[in-house]
Amino acid sequence: MADEIAASAAPENGAGPRQGRSAFQRLLTVTIGPIVGAFLLSAVILLLVGVNPLTYYGYILERGLLSGLGLEQTATRMAPLLFLVASLIIAFRSGIWNLGTDGQFLLGAVAAAASAPLLVGVLPGWLVLVVGFVLAAIAGAIWSVLPAILRAYQGVNEIITTLMMSFLGVLMASTLVKLVLLDPGTTVPQTRTLPVADRLPRLFDTSISSGLIWGLVAVVAVHLMMTRTSFGMRLRVVGANPAAATHAGLSVPLLTVAVFGLSAGFAGLAGAADILGVQGNVRADWNPAYGLMVIPLVFLARFNGYASIVLVFFYSALLIGSESAARRLGVPQDFTLVLVASLLICLGLGEYIDHKKSRKER
Repeated sequence: MADEIAASAAPENGAGPRQGRSAFQRLLTVTIGPIVGAFLLSAVILLLVGVNPLTYYGYILERGLLSGLGLEQTATRMAPLLFLVASLIIAFRSGIWNLGTDGQFLLGAVAAAASAPLLVGVLPGWLVLVVGFVLAAIAGAIWSVLPAILRAYQGVNEIITTLMMSFLGVLMASTLVKLVLLDPGTTVPQTRTLPVADRLPRLFDTSISSGLIWGLVAVVAVHLMMTRTSFGMRLRVVGANPAAATHAGLSVPLLTVAVFGLSAGFAGLAGAADILGVQGNVRADWNPAYGLMVIPLVFLARFNGYASIVLVFFYSALLIGSESAARRLGVPQDFTLVLVASLLICLGLGEYIDHKKSRKER
């Protein structure tokens, strides 16, 4: 059985025709090239709307990386993104397209925001945070049950089901805030606010949330689980070759459900990290849409946890810096989404070129 599982997982370890090209050539085609191409394409768009791209990117660099306060904000912004990276690495390495992370994120955030303020003064401070994280993970996992069952037992494409559940999750979160979890002490449609003193502690004498540390731990733990453990190898085999996994005696449906639960649970933890570390409450109609924005980062990192951490750092700096650049230059803050879209387009082109070169080498 072990030999069959190892053989099924072999393509992921680099075996095959792509070994004919150097690692640097592949890195240039599928990672560095798409990044450079996305920035050049966005620069053209900026020129068309009358904005100097060098000035725009300069403000991003200055605000996101070169200032002390900007670095602290960048590090804090990384926390929920890292949990989402862990979520997507589990799913994508297992051959499952969990595109419902935004809905899972928001429901996890609502679960944490609804429970934590009520438990302050009832439970010790650290236990309030633990309960908030656990409930958030459970909420995210529960929201993946339907797509998991449909994929595992009916073979329904999870791209469609997870996207539909994501839209429903976003609407459900907003509805819960407005109708069930509304803070009676304010006219603003939001949940009760967790006091700053009861949120995740700050690192040293900075404003950086300790959620950053837990996010880093989550990514490293997931990376090691998927690459160094027998459980991770089983998940990879199920995604790469379900027939071989069944022949090897693995329960493909149960492992498929496990992937959905783990992936969605980490998405819920991302929502808790943002609420318990920074926001303190959930406002109605709030949706940062981090889930879909993190997807290209995970692909650019080739599902590698350590590389993903580096990319999340630079992407967080981009988010922080673009907010400042938008205010100074009159560019809509949503232009960051244009850059992300450009990155997806260039990433697709990079994959196409890479596959075309692979065919020529066969």
